[in-house]
Amino acid sequence: MYVKQSTMATYELHMSKHIMPAFGNSSMLHEDDVRAFVEEKTKEGLSQKTVKDIVMILGLLHRYGVKHGLLPVSEWSVRWSQPERGQSLDVFTIKHYRCLMNHCLNNLTNKNIGILICICTGMRIGEICALKWSDIDGETKSIRVNRTLGRIYFSGGGDRRSQIIEGTPKTRNSMREIPMSNQLAKILLPLAKVLNADYYVLTNSDTPIEPHTYRNYYKRLLSKLGLPAVKFHGIRHSFATRCVESKCDYKTLSVILGHSNISTTLNLYVHPDAEQKKKCIDKMLKSLG
Repeated sequence: MYVKQSTMATYELHMSKHIMPAFGNSSMLHEDDVRAFVEEKTKEGLSQKTVKDIVMILGLLHRYGVKHGLLPVSEWSVRWSQPERGQSLDVFTIKHYRCLMNHCLNNLTNKNIGILICICTGMRIGEICALKWSDIDGETKSIRVNRTLGRIYFSGGGDRRSQIIEGTPKTRNSMREIPMSNQLAKILLPLAKVLNADYYVLTNSDTPIEPHTYRNYYKRLLSKLGLPAVKFHGIRHSFATRCVESKCDYKTLSVILGHSNISTTLNLYVHPDAEQKKKCIDKMLKSLG
């Protein structure tokens, strides 16, 4: 009752796929075994974040077992290596960002409108897939974000291994209103007035498009335009970076993105490029005369 259905499904998947095969028959957790488990999962190609999530669940299980007398008390911890450096940043250059935006403006299909909304607001793909015309507020000229759409995977038996779920956004801070630019408002407000308020923006019907299908459309569009294969989430990263370049204050940007704290915005979503770094240095040297 304390977690979202998607979170519970993730816990169950990690349990059946990783934790039970390794520790299902164990009567005690030894530090060497946990560290060997981490090394094995890392070698299998799992990201450090995924492995940390699995170990977090393992820790919860261990504490529960100790609390209820099901497992003996044992101390263990895991040392994590530093994340790899030198990985390419998942961000569009200004030139490519403008190219994608102009194409969507000149080809206003429902799916392109969704990409345009992400370019102008930094919304997550699940939030855009769940967006309805009723969420476009003409009085405040803003977009209300109060739903998200995603496919969750189950580990149990039966034929149905996954399910499309429409629920609340990622966190409480993700429930927000995002102001529309004048250009975006001129496109969306006339449509919102005449189209069915209960229809989804991306399909203009009562049936949504799931994020996986929408990502595939986006990938094909990038290939058609000759743009680099930046992930859809890279539009959100690019939006944040462009806002910082435009001297938007970090607190406001954090609220627009729906983050619970500013550190998330700065650490994960702000990627200064070489040109911005050079401008920063030039500005500093100019101040020295």
